[in-house]
Amino acid sequence: MCKNGYGPGEKGEVFLEHKILALCDPEADYAGQLSAYLQSYREFPWEIEVYTGISQLAESERQREIDLLLVAESVYAPELPVEAGSTVLLNESGLVRWSALKNVDKYQPAENVLRELLEIYMEREEVFYPRLSSGQKTRIVGMYSPVRRCLQTSFALTYGQLLAERHRTLYLNFEHYAGMPELLPGEGGRDLTTLLYYMKADQSKFVLRLKVLVQKKGRLDYIAPAYMGQNLVYITVQEWQQLLWRIGESGEYDYIILDLSENMQGLLEILRRCSRVYMLVKEDPVARCKIDQYEQILSLYEYEDVKEKTKKCHLPLFRRLPDRIEQYTRGDLAEYVRELIEEEEAGEDG
Repeated sequence: MCKNGYGPGEKGEVFLEHKILALCDPEADYAGQLSAYLQSYREFPWEIEVYTGISQLAESERQREIDLLLVAESVYAPELPVEAGSTVLLNESGLVRWSALKNVDKYQPAENVLRELLEIYMEREEVFYPRLSSGQKTRIVGMYSPVRRCLQTSFALTYGQLLAERHRTLYLNFEHYAGMPELLPGEGGRDLTTLLYYMKADQSKFVLRLKVLVQKKGRLDYIAPAYMGQNLVYITVQEWQQLLWRIGESGEYDYIILDLSENMQGLLEILRRCSRVYMLVKEDPVARCKIDQYEQILSLYEYEDVKEKTKKCHLPLFRRLPDRIEQYTRGDLAEYVRELIEEEEAGEDG
């Protein structure tokens, strides 16, 4: 490895040199499971060493190489016989006894621990983050209909949940009033507008910022919809395109699901970027007129390619929709969407 922290790959790629994170926790099962989860994230910036006691850690040959010590509150003491770049406490009591240390709640989902550790890393480091190659082009699937109240978001979330059973999938919602703080909650104002800010202000750390902002419903990843949706009006089509490009280049996802709205700049250009588009339709006269007008505009402004890749979906009557997004993989709508996905994937394989 090079002394500056970077090393060349076989094809001229550049990788970050991993520093050591020492995880010290007397609960061996917990430490093992947390370590396995953190290491499963392929861009985790530390190599992990697991210890079940301070004495074991102090006797380690690699003790002097530790960049970050993540230590359980139950074995921490202000004077530790261990050298580390910095120390983070796995808080077990819920009380902040050592305010000078960063505290991470031990008894929370592992994905939240990962998110907090990445935030700590980004606060400490000026990171050069190389462009990543996914080895497979990310597919963008658009959901848009000029017809209102057509179950577009329910359809998109069902599609995303089912797709996420087999593929790494990210869901983004572009409505001004998504109305989903309970269904798709954000954390402390972290939503789609935050990701856009990071993209413009801190490009070198975009991949890590993305990981910090991503949340989950079942297996589906999502960024919380913008709470102040009116702010999306000021985002240019070039910025939307850059955002999709950056997410695709990160290599994190096989599919990005776009739940689109006409209240954004460059809607037709975004639809043009999609590998396929689903448009929900209704048979009443007003709905038919809206669809006709929309298709006339596509022709008028030379977006025939968008029309060609659009699949119209007339949803059958459903008895009821699930109350929770995690349950969207079951029921009448799920069966309908599952058939669509199988049909599309069979066509791609063919």
